[in-house]
Amino acid sequence: MTRRVLPYRTPTEDVVTPGPWRLVVEDGEVALPEALPDWDYQMDVHVRRVLRVDLDRVRQQTGLAANTALMLSVVWTATGSNLSGPARHVRLSESGTSTVEVDVRLRGADLGGLLLLDTALVLAERLNDARASSPRRAGSVLWSDRESLRLQGDAPQFPMAVIDFARTSFPEHAAWHLQISGGLESATMGALLLLVNEQNTVTATAFQNAGKPRPVDRIVLSAVYADAARVMVEHALAHDEFVEDADFPDGSLGATLLSLFDQLFPGQSITDIRLRHRQSPALFSSDLQAAVKIFEVS
Repeated sequence: MTRRVLPYRTPTEDVVTPGPWRLVVEDGEVALPEALPDWDYQMDVHVRRVLRVDLDRVRQQTGLAANTALMLSVVWTATGSNLSGPARHVRLSESGTSTVEVDVRLRGADLGGLLLLDTALVLAERLNDARASSPRRAGSVLWSDRESLRLQGDAPQFPMAVIDFARTSFPEHAAWHLQISGGLESATMGALLLLVNEQNTVTATAFQNAGKPRPVDRIVLSAVYADAARVMVEHALAHDEFVEDADFPDGSLGATLLSLFDQLFPGQSITDIRLRHRQSPALFSSDLQAAVKIFEVS
């Protein structure tokens, strides 16, 4: 990989010895996989790693004073939600070699798509008296690496909230409601919200157990997924600009709906699907049941 050329001196890569990211599970820790196939938005992601930083060599190789404060920073980004944020900041002002343990727990509701974990060693604060060739701005990157984790569960992939429908305008005895707002250019994570009625204990419990569902939970989740797919498909078909050659931004509702169509109706044109939906809605409903494989639970 080509290293980015920065306008200041940077240390050699070996000044930081990064340990591998580990995924924290119920029984301990495992090596971070490339993907979590059983992930859903109810499942938090808990990861750890240990890094060793040779602070003296960092300062020496960059021309910084021996007492210059550095910072080890971890930032997360989720492509599915278009959200990001700081996960851990550790100030390093001592000398010698410092061992830093990074422990990060991220809420599943904030995630989706590809989870990126960026770790960087940076200058902790601005230096007004630094050498011309040395870093001087706070946040100047001296070393960095990136790890990724694909989140690709089978549960409906959008944010969810469990609420009391009796306190809303939704029918009090409805089990769930998929809310879609904004246009097809809107970010998916801001446009979709699955609301689950807390008074419907069967459905609420199924989502609580989504990480390790029982047979009854799988049936409920399958029904919710099928209904959510129907709502999304019908929402897409109602927009005339939703066509095969539409160019929607990555992470947008339109791009998500195109991906859903490719998954449910491979080899079929949106024009044909729209026509079938208008001319024979009952047959279209059966086609959709078959496409989502409703109640095919293991």
